[in-house]
Amino acid sequence: MTVTDVQALAGRIEAEVGKAVVGQSGAVRLLLTALFAGGHVLLEGPPGVAKTFLAQCFAAATGLDYGRIQFTPDLMPGDILGSNLFNFQTSTFTLTRGPIFTQLLLADEINRTPPKTQAALLEAMQERAVTIDGVTHLLGDGFMVVATQNPIEHQGVYPLPEAQLDRFLFKHVLGYPSAAEERRIVASHGSRFGASKAADWGIVAQADAAALAGARASVAGVRLVDEVVDYVVALVRATRGAADLSSGASPRAAAMLASAARAAAALAGRDYVIPDDVKLLAPEVLRHRVILSPAAEIDGRLVDDVVAALIDQVEAPR
Repeated sequence: MTVTDVQALAGRIEAEVGKAVVGQSGAVRLLLTALFAGGHVLLEGPPGVAKTFLAQCFAAATGLDYGRIQFTPDLMPGDILGSNLFNFQTSTFTLTRGPIFTQLLLADEINRTPPKTQAALLEAMQERAVTIDGVTHLLGDGFMVVATQNPIEHQGVYPLPEAQLDRFLFKHVLGYPSAAEERRIVASHGSRFGASKAADWGIVAQADAAALAGARASVAGVRLVDEVVDYVVALVRATRGAADLSSGASPRAAAMLASAARAAAALAGRDYVIPDDVKLLAPEVLRHRVILSPAAEIDGRLVDDVVAALIDQVEAPR
């Protein structure tokens, strides 16, 4: 598969999702970038902006097996991973697989469950495998987590620790739609009874496992010249010395930013990365990996503003 094929495939998937989801084209493009780069996505936004619905429609359009976990305060790791149950007929233990055994996992309201349960995703997100009773079970190279969280509520939630956040390629913030987009939403969804489902909108899968594997292989072959590598490293290292940040991004962030830039180049129909690919994705890659300093918080600074300033300060190759 060539990068032109990847671009065409992405266009078909975006069109299918667009049948049902209005005004979230940027989020769809980031989900595609993460899918082709082998990353996970954290969607943050107020209730009712289609975070869950977007994940459902994206899974349907890409042909991925879809699983959903509703995170709650009483959720246990075994509810995610599964467990070995004793079969009295055969006198053996049989693995009952949890919902994590899928291709696209929606971790809905991930910050509503305690850290012990959140940690059940760490191995799966990093190694695409889970270990149950000492036995490791592979999830497949295409395994992807799309998690959602609500930034408004602060009671009954458990903020994700840095180790968990660092495993997400992107943190995308979904805002309210424009007036024109909201009118389209009301016109198309307002006459329907109950919650919409992807199947109600005639979304047809535009890919299969072989096509997605071919797209990822094509993305991996996109050229990343030394000057752009140096730019990625300089940008990430700049977060560690910024006066407004008490904690900067990790080396994993630099590697993920480079992978994401390759996918962005392929989605644009190019077989080489340009600095603008890095600039475009840097806020999505960095905003959840840095921590504001106490002084910056007191001054009312925002993480996105600090990251944007760093992108402006670090010289890009010409």
